[in-house]
Amino acid sequence: GVNESMLTGEPVPTMKRPGDTVYAGTFNSDGVLDIRTTRPASDTRLARVLRMIEESQQRRAPSERFVDRFARYYTPAMFLLAAAVALGPPLVLGEPFSLWFYRGMLTLLISCPCALVISTPVAMAAALATAARRGLLIKGGAFLEEAARVRVVAFDKTGVLTLGEPRVEEIVPLRGRDLSEILAQLAALEHYSEHPLARAIVAHAAEKGILPRPVEQFHIQRGIGASAVIDGTQFWAGNSRMLELAEADSSPEARELLSRGADTVVICGEGAEAWALVRLQDPVRPEAASVIAELRELGVLHTAILSGDHPSAVEAVRAAVGIDESRASLLPEDKRVAVEQLEKRYGGTIMVGDGVNDAEALAAASLGVGVGGAGADIALESAQVVLMSPRLELLPDLIRTGRFCLRVIRQNIAIALGFKLLFLLLAAQNMATLWLAVAADMGATLVVIFNGLRPLHGPTTQR
Repeated sequence: GVNESMLTGEPVPTMKRPGDTVYAGTFNSDGVLDIRTTRPASDTRLARVLRMIEESQQRRAPSERFVDRFARYYTPAMFLLAAAVALGPPLVLGEPFSLWFYRGMLTLLISCPCALVISTPVAMAAALATAARRGLLIKGGAFLEEAARVRVVAFDKTGVLTLGEPRVEEIVPLRGRDLSEILAQLAALEHYSEHPLARAIVAHAAEKGILPRPVEQFHIQRGIGASAVIDGTQFWAGNSRMLELAEADSSPEARELLSRGADTVVICGEGAEAWALVRLQDPVRPEAASVIAELRELGVLHTAILSGDHPSAVEAVRAAVGIDESRASLLPEDKRVAVEQLEKRYGGTIMVGDGVNDAEALAAASLGVGVGGAGADIALESAQVVLMSPRLELLPDLIRTGRFCLRVIRQNIAIALGFKLLFLLLAAQNMATLWLAVAADMGATLVVIFNGLRPLHGPTTQR
C-alpha cells in the first residue's frame, strides 16, 4: 500500500493497482512499484498544495484587516496623547516637566499596540495549521471566518455523498440491439471521459474483454454527456438531457428504467435512436447521514443536493441521508443559480463538489469546498477549502474550527484592550510605574500569544 497521509491526512495505506495515480510526496509502505512520471515537479499534487498554502498566507481575514485599520489610527492617536500628557501641563500650567514627561512615557508604554496587533494573526495561523494537519486545506483566514458563519450546505451527489465508485448493474438493449456491440461502442466513447460513470462503464467492458477503439471528434457537454464519431457514425451517451438533445425516441421500457429509485441511468444511442440504457449503482457514503445530523446540531439551517443526475436517483439519496432539499438534472450554470438562490434566502452557503461540473457553483458560494480525493483540478482551483481526502466528517470540523478561531480572536482583542484600559486608569490615579507598564505590555502580549495558540489543539479531536 501507499501511505498518502502527508497529503490526505488518512493514515491507512491506499492499495494501488495498475493504472492508478501515485502522488509525489507519498511513501510506498511495502512491495515494489513501477511508476511512470506524468507531470513535471511543479505540477504535482504536493506542489499545488504548497502553492495553496503560500497563497493562503497572503489572504487576510476581515478581522485581521480590521485590526490593521484600527492600529493605523490607534497608534498615532496614542503618540499624540502621550505627547499631550508630557508637554501639555508644563507648557500650559507650568507643572514640573520631569514629572509629566515620566507620565507621558508611561502613557506611551501602556498604550503600545503590540498585543492588539498580534491578537488575530496568531490565532488564524494556529487554526490554519491545525486544519491542514487534519486534511483541511483552507486558502486563507477570510475563508475560515466564512465557515464560522455558514447557514446552508449544498452537496453534489456523485463522489461527494456517494462513494464515487459506481458499478454497472445492468445494460438494457433497446429495439433488439446486440449487447456486445453496445458495450464496444460505449467503451470506445467513454474511454476519453474522466467522469466516474464513464470509468465504471470502461472497467465493465474491460472485464468482458472489450477494449476501446479509436474515435473521432470526441466532445463533452458538461452536465449532459459525451459524443464522438465511431466508425463514421455519431454515437452519444449521457443523461436524460442528452436524450432530448439528440431528439431521440425513448421506449416505454426506457421510461420505466429512468423512473427507478436510487439507480443512475446512462442512455446511449446513435443519431436519433436510443440503443440502450445502462443502470449503475453508486453506494451512499456510510458517514453521510451522521454528518448531516451533525451539521444540524451546529446550527446549519438548510441542506440541499444539487446534481445533474436523474430526479429519482437524487431523491433516493436525499431520503437516505436526511437532506432537506434535492434539485436534479442541473447543468453547471443551473447549480450556480441554485447556490445564489440558497445564499439569498438563508445566508452564508457552503457548496461541496468534486468535479468540473461543480466549478461554477463552488466559485459562486460563500465558501466552496472541493473534495480532493477524486476531484478535478479545476474544481480544486475554484474551491476556497480543499478536503484532501473524501471524508465528509471534515465538514463539521471545518465549521467548529472557524467558530473556535473567531472566539479566540475576540478573547484576544478583549484581553489586549482590557489590559490597556486598566493601566490607563491606574496611570490616571498615579498608581502605575514605568516598570509596571513594561511588565503589563509584555504580559498582555504573552497572554494573547498563548491564548492565540489554543486552536493548535482544535475544538475537537481528529477522528
